[in-house]
Amino acid sequence: MITRRHFGAIAGSTLASFVIGGACTRAGEPQEANDGRLTARPRTNVETSANGESALGLDRARDAILKLPTKATRAPLPLVVLFHGAGQSAEWMLGRVSSEADEAGVAVLAPNSRVSTWDALHDSFGPDVTFLNLALERVFDTVAVDLARIAVGGFSDGATYAISLGLINGDLFSRVVAFSPGFVVEGMPHGTPQFFISHGTGDPILPIDRCSRRIVRELRDYGYDVTFREFDGGHQIPADIARDGVRWVGNL
Repeated sequence: MITRRHFGAIAGSTLASFVIGGACTRAGEPQEANDGRLTARPRTNVETSANGESALGLDRARDAILKLPTKATRAPLPLVVLFHGAGQSAEWMLGRVSSEADEAGVAVLAPNSRVSTWDALHDSFGPDVTFLNLALERVFDTVAVDLARIAVGGFSDGATYAISLGLINGDLFSRVVAFSPGFVVEGMPHGTPQFFISHGTGDPILPIDRCSRRIVRELRDYGYDVTFREFDGGHQIPADIARDGVRWVGNL
Protein backbone atom coordinates (compact mmCIF):
# COMPACT_ATOMS: atom_id res chain seq x y z
CA MET A 1 0.00 0.00 0.00
CA ILE A 2 1.17 3.54 -0.71
CA THR A 3 2.00 4.89 2.74
CA ARG A 4 3.07 8.18 4.25
CA ARG A 5 6.58 6.83 4.83
CA HIS A 6 6.91 5.75 1.22
CA PHE A 7 4.89 8.44 -0.51
CA GLY A 8 7.86 10.64 -1.35
CA ALA A 9 9.48 7.78 -3.24
CA ILE A 10 6.10 6.46 -4.44
CA ALA A 11 6.95 2.91 -3.41
CA GLY A 12 4.48 0.22 -2.28
CA SER A 13 4.17 -1.42 1.13
CA THR A 14 1.56 -3.55 2.86
CA LEU A 15 -1.43 -3.26 5.16
CA ALA A 16 0.52 -4.92 7.97
CA SER A 17 0.11 -3.69 11.51
CA PHE A 18 2.32 -0.71 12.29
CA VAL A 19 2.00 1.48 15.38
CA ILE A 20 3.48 4.89 14.62
CA GLY A 21 5.28 6.70 17.42
CA GLY A 22 4.92 10.36 18.30
CA ALA A 23 2.04 12.73 17.67
CA CYS A 24 1.26 15.95 15.84
CA THR A 25 0.07 18.39 18.50
CA ARG A 26 -0.24 22.08 19.06
CA ALA A 27 2.74 23.75 20.74
CA GLY A 28 2.70 23.16 24.47
CA GLU A 29 0.23 20.27 24.34
CA PRO A 30 1.17 16.79 25.58
CA GLN A 31 1.46 14.05 22.98
CA GLU A 32 -1.47 11.65 22.76
CA ALA A 33 -0.42 9.16 20.13
CA ASN A 34 -2.70 6.18 19.56
CA ASP A 35 -3.36 3.43 17.05
CA GLY A 36 -6.22 5.19 15.27
CA ARG A 37 -8.93 3.03 16.82
CA LEU A 38 -12.26 4.70 17.57
CA THR A 39 -14.31 3.56 20.56
CA ALA A 40 -17.52 5.56 20.00
CA ARG A 41 -20.49 3.44 18.91
CA PRO A 42 -24.16 4.22 18.16
CA ARG A 43 -26.61 3.95 21.05
CA THR A 44 -29.75 1.85 21.05
CA ASN A 45 -33.16 3.42 21.76
CA VAL A 46 -31.95 6.95 20.95
CA GLU A 47 -34.48 9.37 19.52
CA THR A 48 -33.11 12.10 17.26
CA SER A 49 -33.23 15.40 19.14
CA ALA A 50 -30.80 17.35 16.95
CA ASN A 51 -32.01 19.10 13.82
CA GLY A 52 -30.76 21.26 10.99
CA GLU A 53 -27.10 22.31 11.00
CA SER A 54 -25.19 23.17 14.16
CA ALA A 55 -21.73 23.19 15.71
CA LEU A 56 -21.23 20.62 18.46
CA GLY A 57 -19.66 23.10 20.90
CA LEU A 58 -16.62 20.96 21.63
CA ASP A 59 -13.95 23.52 20.67
CA ARG A 60 -14.25 27.29 20.34
CA ALA A 61 -11.73 27.61 17.54
CA ARG A 62 -11.91 24.32 15.62
CA ASP A 63 -15.24 22.64 16.24
CA ALA A 64 -17.21 19.96 14.39
CA ILE A 65 -20.44 20.57 12.48
CA LEU A 66 -23.42 18.24 12.37
CA LYS A 67 -25.98 18.56 9.57
CA LEU A 68 -29.13 16.49 9.46
CA PRO A 69 -31.23 16.07 6.31
CA THR A 70 -34.20 18.41 6.01
CA LYS A 71 -36.66 15.52 5.71
CA ALA A 72 -35.19 13.39 8.45
CA THR A 73 -37.59 10.78 9.81
CA ARG A 74 -37.72 9.00 13.15
CA ALA A 75 -35.98 6.01 11.58
CA PRO A 76 -32.22 5.64 12.16
CA LEU A 77 -30.22 7.74 9.69
CA PRO A 78 -27.16 6.91 7.61
CA LEU A 79 -24.17 9.00 8.75
CA VAL A 80 -21.02 10.05 6.91
CA VAL A 81 -18.02 11.64 8.65
CA LEU A 82 -16.21 13.95 6.22
CA PHE A 83 -12.64 15.26 6.53
CA HIS A 84 -11.52 18.45 4.78
CA GLY A 85 -8.25 18.90 2.86
CA ALA A 86 -5.13 20.63 4.17
CA GLY A 87 -5.73 24.29 4.94
CA GLN A 88 -9.47 23.90 4.44
CA SER A 89 -12.27 23.67 6.98
CA ALA A 90 -15.32 21.70 8.03
CA GLU A 91 -17.46 24.45 6.51
CA TRP A 92 -15.69 24.08 3.17
CA MET A 93 -16.10 20.31 3.17
CA LEU A 94 -19.75 20.51 4.16
CA GLY A 95 -20.38 22.98 1.36
CA ARG A 96 -19.16 20.45 -1.22
CA VAL A 97 -21.77 17.81 -0.28
CA SER A 98 -24.51 19.56 1.71
CA SER A 99 -27.25 19.56 -0.93
CA GLU A 100 -26.37 16.03 -2.10
CA ALA A 101 -26.50 14.69 1.47
CA ASP A 102 -29.80 16.43 2.09
CA GLU A 103 -31.28 14.91 -1.05
CA ALA A 104 -30.00 11.44 -0.15
CA GLY A 105 -31.24 11.67 3.44
CA VAL A 106 -27.74 11.29 4.91
CA ALA A 107 -26.57 12.98 8.12
CA VAL A 108 -23.11 14.57 7.91
CA LEU A 109 -20.52 15.11 10.64
CA ALA A 110 -17.74 17.44 9.48
CA PRO A 111 -14.96 17.93 12.06
CA ASN A 112 -12.08 20.38 11.82
CA SER A 113 -8.55 19.01 12.21
CA ARG A 114 -6.74 20.20 15.34
CA VAL A 115 -4.12 22.00 13.22
CA SER A 116 -3.93 22.74 9.49
CA THR A 117 -4.20 19.10 8.47
CA TRP A 118 -4.79 15.71 10.06
CA ASP A 119 -2.40 14.36 12.68
CA ALA A 120 -1.23 11.08 11.11
CA LEU A 121 -0.42 12.65 7.75
CA HIS A 122 2.74 14.14 9.27
CA ASP A 123 3.34 12.06 12.37
CA SER A 124 0.92 9.70 14.12
CA PHE A 125 -2.73 9.28 15.04
CA GLY A 126 -3.43 11.34 18.14
CA PRO A 127 -5.47 14.46 18.96
CA ASP A 128 -7.65 14.28 15.85
CA VAL A 129 -8.74 10.75 16.74
CA THR A 130 -9.42 11.86 20.32
CA PHE A 131 -11.54 14.78 19.09
CA LEU A 132 -13.39 12.61 16.57
CA ASN A 133 -14.28 10.17 19.34
CA LEU A 134 -15.79 13.03 21.36
CA ALA A 135 -17.70 14.31 18.32
CA LEU A 136 -19.09 10.87 17.51
CA GLU A 137 -20.10 10.33 21.13
CA ARG A 138 -22.06 13.60 21.00
CA VAL A 139 -23.73 12.62 17.71
CA PHE A 140 -24.64 9.15 18.95
CA ASP A 141 -26.21 10.71 22.07
CA THR A 142 -28.50 12.97 20.02
CA VAL A 143 -29.12 11.19 16.71
CA ALA A 144 -30.57 7.78 15.93
CA VAL A 145 -27.87 6.42 13.61
CA ASP A 146 -28.15 3.30 11.49
CA LEU A 147 -25.28 1.07 12.65
CA ALA A 148 -25.08 -0.60 9.23
CA ARG A 149 -24.78 2.72 7.36
CA ILE A 150 -21.93 4.66 8.93
CA ALA A 151 -19.33 5.91 6.47
CA VAL A 152 -16.19 8.04 6.49
CA GLY A 153 -14.89 10.20 3.68
CA GLY A 154 -12.96 13.27 2.68
CA PHE A 155 -11.06 15.23 0.07
CA SER A 156 -7.29 15.29 -0.61
CA ASP A 157 -5.54 15.04 2.80
CA GLY A 158 -8.99 14.29 4.21
CA ALA A 159 -9.41 11.45 1.71
CA THR A 160 -6.05 9.99 2.75
CA TYR A 161 -7.16 10.22 6.38
CA ALA A 162 -10.55 8.68 5.59
CA ILE A 163 -9.05 5.65 3.85
CA SER A 164 -6.54 5.18 6.68
CA LEU A 165 -9.09 5.44 9.50
CA GLY A 166 -11.61 3.50 7.43
CA LEU A 167 -9.27 0.53 7.17
CA ILE A 168 -8.39 0.67 10.87
CA ASN A 169 -12.06 1.08 11.88
CA GLY A 170 -13.79 -1.02 9.25
CA ASP A 171 -15.90 -2.58 12.01
CA LEU A 172 -17.50 0.86 12.51
CA PHE A 173 -17.35 2.35 9.01
CA SER A 174 -18.95 0.07 6.44
CA ARG A 175 -18.08 2.43 3.58
CA VAL A 176 -15.28 4.87 2.73
CA VAL A 177 -15.66 7.76 0.25
CA ALA A 178 -12.30 9.19 -0.85
CA PHE A 179 -12.16 12.16 -3.24
CA SER A 180 -8.57 12.46 -4.60
CA PRO A 181 -6.53 10.67 -1.92
CA GLY A 182 -2.74 10.63 -1.83
CA PHE A 183 -1.59 7.62 0.20
CA VAL A 184 -2.44 5.38 3.15
CA VAL A 185 -1.20 5.62 6.74
CA GLU A 186 -0.16 2.26 8.16
CA GLY A 187 -2.38 0.60 10.73
CA MET A 188 -4.05 -2.68 11.73
CA PRO A 189 -7.11 -3.26 9.50
CA HIS A 190 -10.44 -4.30 11.02
CA GLY A 191 -13.59 -5.33 9.19
CA THR A 192 -14.19 -5.23 5.44
CA PRO A 193 -15.34 -1.72 4.43
CA GLN A 194 -16.24 -0.93 0.83
CA PHE A 195 -14.63 1.97 -1.00
CA PHE A 196 -15.74 4.70 -3.41
CA ILE A 197 -12.66 6.51 -4.75
CA SER A 198 -12.57 9.33 -7.31
CA HIS A 199 -9.68 11.21 -8.89
CA GLY A 200 -9.11 13.70 -11.69
CA THR A 201 -6.94 12.45 -14.55
CA GLY A 202 -5.29 15.88 -14.76
CA ASP A 203 -4.67 16.36 -11.03
CA PRO A 204 -1.38 18.32 -10.74
CA ILE A 205 -1.19 18.10 -6.94
CA LEU A 206 -1.76 14.39 -6.34
CA PRO A 207 -1.16 12.71 -9.72
CA ILE A 208 -3.64 9.91 -10.34
CA ASP A 209 -1.06 7.36 -11.55
CA ARG A 210 1.00 7.66 -8.37
CA CYS A 211 -1.95 7.97 -6.01
CA SER A 212 -5.48 6.65 -6.55
CA ARG A 213 -4.67 4.14 -9.29
CA ARG A 214 -2.08 2.48 -7.06
CA ILE A 215 -4.29 2.68 -3.98
CA VAL A 216 -7.23 1.13 -5.85
CA ARG A 217 -5.12 -1.65 -7.31
CA GLU A 218 -3.65 -2.59 -3.96
CA LEU A 219 -6.98 -2.41 -2.10
CA ARG A 220 -8.44 -4.78 -4.67
CA ASP A 221 -5.42 -7.06 -4.34
CA TYR A 222 -6.23 -7.32 -0.63
CA GLY A 223 -9.84 -8.27 -1.43
CA TYR A 224 -11.63 -4.98 -0.78
CA ASP A 225 -14.64 -3.97 -2.88
CA VAL A 226 -13.69 -0.70 -4.64
CA THR A 227 -15.76 1.55 -6.91
CA PHE A 228 -13.33 3.80 -8.80
CA ARG A 229 -14.40 6.93 -10.69
CA GLU A 230 -11.87 8.74 -12.85
CA PHE A 231 -12.92 12.09 -14.31
CA ASP A 232 -11.50 14.72 -16.64
CA GLY A 233 -10.28 17.47 -14.33
CA GLY A 234 -7.84 18.48 -11.63
CA HIS A 235 -7.72 18.45 -7.85
CA GLN A 236 -11.43 18.89 -7.17
CA ILE A 237 -14.77 17.29 -6.37
CA PRO A 238 -17.10 17.67 -9.38
CA ALA A 239 -20.78 18.01 -8.46
CA ASP A 240 -21.75 14.72 -10.10
CA ILE A 241 -18.97 12.86 -8.28
CA ALA A 242 -20.05 14.35 -4.93
CA ARG A 243 -23.66 13.36 -5.66
CA ASP A 244 -22.77 9.80 -6.61
CA GLY A 245 -20.48 9.34 -3.62
CA VAL A 246 -23.08 10.51 -1.10
CA ARG A 247 -25.84 8.46 -2.73
CA TRP A 248 -23.56 5.45 -2.59
CA VAL A 249 -23.36 5.93 1.20
CA GLY A 250 -27.12 6.26 1.59
CA ASN A 251 -27.98 3.29 -0.60
CA LEU A 252 -26.13 0.68 1.43
